Amino acid sequence: MSEAVQQLPTPAGLLIIDKQQRFTSMDVCAILRTRLRRAGAPKRIKVGHAGTLDPLATGVLVVLVGKATRSVNVYMASEKEYTTTVDLSRSSNSDDLGGEVTDVAVANPPDRAAVERALGAFRGEIMQLPPQFSAMKVGGRRAYALAREGTHAPLQPRPVQIYELELRGYSWPNVDLHIRCGKGTYIRSFARDLGIALKTGGILTALRRTRVGAFDLSMAKTLEQLPQILRQEDLLPLIDG
Repeated sequence: MSEAVQQLPTPAGLLIIDKQQRFTSMDVCAILRTRLRRAGAPKRIKVGHAGTLDPLATGVLVVLVGKATRSVNVYMASEKEYTTTVDLSRSSNSDDLGGEVTDVAVANPPDRAAVERALGAFRGEIMQLPPQFSAMKVGGRRAYALAREGTHAPLQPRPVQIYELELRGYSWPNVDLHIRCGKGTYIRSFARDLGIALKTGGILTALRRTRVGAFDLSMAKTLEQLPQILRQEDLLPLIDG
């Protein structure tokens, strides 16, 4: 029986995960790899993802299995949508709640009209500086590794696309937004830069990815909703992302 299991074709396809907080994107891949191996998949079966979600973020994570990992760049380039909350009364060295958070004194908090005006500068193609705590490589090392050592990585601004930016709600100090953006956009950087524009603090306190390309939350499952043993029939085929 064991030989029959080992002779099965290597699984290939997609899993659309609704990632929960505290898991890294690579944690999710490792868990799914273990479940695939329980069904007889090779020990070193390839499992990757198409766009990192930070541990504090939730939502759509596209996971590619086996030969599907060859298409990772196609899915990485897909549009993404988020709902997010920015706190204008605090700052952080990681631009979210995962770093060293400090209060920012704001004598005259901006009103809703001022927030709307500031948002206008972030629509379309903008230049964005990645966070210090990011996976960007500097001299062969990840920026977050340097940041943890207290080294300020010399990152450079790069162009990103913000296709839609909608103010969903504002009650000082919290700004609730919907964002539709292109590849490589850091929402943490956006939170930081919005605060700079308003002369306030600016950190991300909530982030949920609601869509990656053709995949939205209606198609996603949490790890708890997936079988503990994953087989080929549990995977989606490759489609236009």
